Amino acid sequence: MATINSATLSTPAHSHGLAKPFAEIRAFWRQFVAKAFNPYRPELHYMRGPGPAWRAKHLARSN
Repeated sequence: MATINSATLSTPAHSHGLAKPFAEIRAFWRQFVAKAFNPYRPELHYMRGPGPAWRAKHLARSN
């Protein structure tokens, strides 16, 4: 994958009236790509509650 440095895309603010909109679009796409291709998926790792060993231990203690 090729990387693009921000120095290659930057233009002086006074040269164009479009510098700010392009910066906003570039920032949006950077955030989008960072979130879309983030390998961390917490929904795959969350715990759904105590398991059978916990229940056996705690039910024996409460009786």
